[in-house]
Amino acid sequence: MSMKNIIRIAIHFVGNILRFIHLTRLKLLGVKIGKNTMISLGAKIDVHRGKVTIGDNCLITSGVKILSHDGASRMIDINDFGNGEVIIGNNIFIGVNAIILKGVHIGDNSVIGSGAIVSKDVPPQSLVVGNPGKVIRKLVGPFPILNDHKSH
Repeated sequence: MSMKNIIRIAIHFVGNILRFIHLTRLKLLGVKIGKNTMISLGAKIDVHRGKVTIGDNCLITSGVKILSHDGASRMIDINDFGNGEVIIGNNIFIGVNAIILKGVHIGDNSVIGSGAIVSKDVPPQSLVVGNPGKVIRKLVGPFPILNDHKSH
C-alpha cells in the first residue's frame, strides 16, 4: 500500500471519529437524529430554546443553519418567546449554506437547494430553492436512500 493511500485512509478514519463526536454532541444537546444521517461538521444546528428532529437517511451539508427559535419574535409580539421546532423528515438533502427557520416541517424525500432560506413547511417530494424558499417542482420516486454507502 502506498503512503498516499495510508494517509487517505487515516484522514478518512479521523473524519469519521470527528463526525461521531459531532453527532453525539448534537444528541446530548437534544437534537433527535435518525439512522444513517450525515451532518457536516460545518453545519450549525441551534436548539437554544427549541427542538430539532432529523429523520433517517439525511444529508446536511456544510454551512447549513437550522434555527429552532427566533430571538426577534418578542419584538414583534410580546407574547411570542420565539421558541419553536424544526422537523426534517426522512431522506432529505439540504444543500450548502441553506437556512431552515423555526417552525418548519420538511416532508420526506425532499431536496433543499444551496442557499435556500426555508421559512414555510415543505411538502414531501419537493425541490425547494431561493430566498424565500419556494417549491419549484415535485420529485418523482422511487427515491434512492441518501448516504447509502453499500450501493457504491
